[in-house]
Amino acid sequence: MVKTDGKKAISKIDILCKKYTNLSERDIDKIKEISNGLQLMADVSKSYIFIDCLMRNGNHAIVVAEAAPATANSIYKKEVVGTIAFETFEPAVLYCLRTGNPMTSNRAITQEGKKVKQSVVPVIGEEGNVIGAFIMEKYINEKEELDYNMETFTKTTESLGSLFMGEADTQQPIVTELMEEALFFVGLKGELLYSNPSAINLLHEMEGESCRYGELLYERLPMIKNILFSREEVLIEEVERANKTFKIKKIHLPQDDKYNGIFIIIRDLTELREKEKQLVMKSVAIQEIHHRVKNNMQTVASLLRLQIRRGIPEESKVYFIESLNRILSIASVYEVILSNSHIDEVDIFELTQKIGDMLVSTDEREGAQVNILYFGEELTIDSDRAVAIALVINELIQNCINHAFPRDERGEIKVNFQRDNEFITIHVIDNGIGIEMDKTKVSLGLDIVRRMIVHDLSGKFTIKKITNGTEATFTFPAERRG
Repeated sequence: MVKTDGKKAISKIDILCKKYTNLSERDIDKIKEISNGLQLMADVSKSYIFIDCLMRNGNHAIVVAEAAPATANSIYKKEVVGTIAFETFEPAVLYCLRTGNPMTSNRAITQEGKKVKQSVVPVIGEEGNVIGAFIMEKYINEKEELDYNMETFTKTTESLGSLFMGEADTQQPIVTELMEEALFFVGLKGELLYSNPSAINLLHEMEGESCRYGELLYERLPMIKNILFSREEVLIEEVERANKTFKIKKIHLPQDDKYNGIFIIIRDLTELREKEKQLVMKSVAIQEIHHRVKNNMQTVASLLRLQIRRGIPEESKVYFIESLNRILSIASVYEVILSNSHIDEVDIFELTQKIGDMLVSTDEREGAQVNILYFGEELTIDSDRAVAIALVINELIQNCINHAFPRDERGEIKVNFQRDNEFITIHVIDNGIGIEMDKTKVSLGLDIVRRMIVHDLSGKFTIKKITNGTEATFTFPAERRG
């Protein structure tokens, strides 16, 4: 760290405080006064000394003064005065500046990535307000870091040991009696030192008898032997034995004078795994049902196509085609379900796109040129209501194709999806000739739409003529009600 002379340091304090802080002249003078003794304190304590002040935004601090000890090796390569102390790196400093509470013997990491022991105390102004933070930092060498880590680890181990094994005077464990998992504590040779009630019950269930303290636990429970003597200090494995499934955890405590052994924790997963198998079987069965329904719908569609090809009265052909499209739209629901991982949810966007593209591709009108655009969010809905939505979408798009555009004119249909809080809204808009409202009373398609939306989706439906075409809108709850 580059040292600066006293006059320059005082000048920097004045400039930085006026530029970045809300401190008064009297507060700045006090900061200057304290800074005069920083170098002496740094040399005596062999520590780095800083003064930080809270910036105007209140989110960060600015370093206004510093002193590096002449009696210790430097840990800062660059001058720190004028740099911003971000809360991410200096939480203790910002805490002190905001609350006025000191933070002593705090461990921190400098913005140059070095570990230091840090103490922070507030600098109080003449009016009793916090005007700055006085910071003392001392470099932590590798030995100090190792000693600290070992001390912390030992304390943690002792606390855990007391928590699990009980205090020395009472030998009454605090937590283990309440654990559902079987907990064993064994010595390095595998001898049993402690077992909780769940562990005793497990032994009786598996072996018909308990294991006395001092006996080798793995002779009673052979399934733990490989795990117990594994070199891994922490190990988790799932083991099957006697038509049961167990999760076995091993935790090897570090060697010390008080506790030296291994925790073995066993949880019976048999019931959970059985339920998972049942869910998988149900899922497979539901998938098979969806697959068969889809195939049956497509078989019916194939029969209708065959009937159309073999010949039907021309005035009846349109009704056959409409019925065919309705069947294919329902089949599309099951195609979407089978193509996704969720058997009870359907992506409305994907479903609508599949139906719309199918209707355009099967449009046999001479000179028809209709394009469909899809906009909005990818929304999912429960599969029970997906059939109703498929039929509504089919009727609305089919209605546009059949009635909105003359045979020799290009047409465009926009389908827009959106979700607002608890409701989903779908707009189907065409740029065609516009609907004649008096004809809606006799349209079977729109009658199907209204019935599906009101009765099956508990929603609302509107259709109106707009400046360039027709807009149909239906809104329904995103989640099933009732």
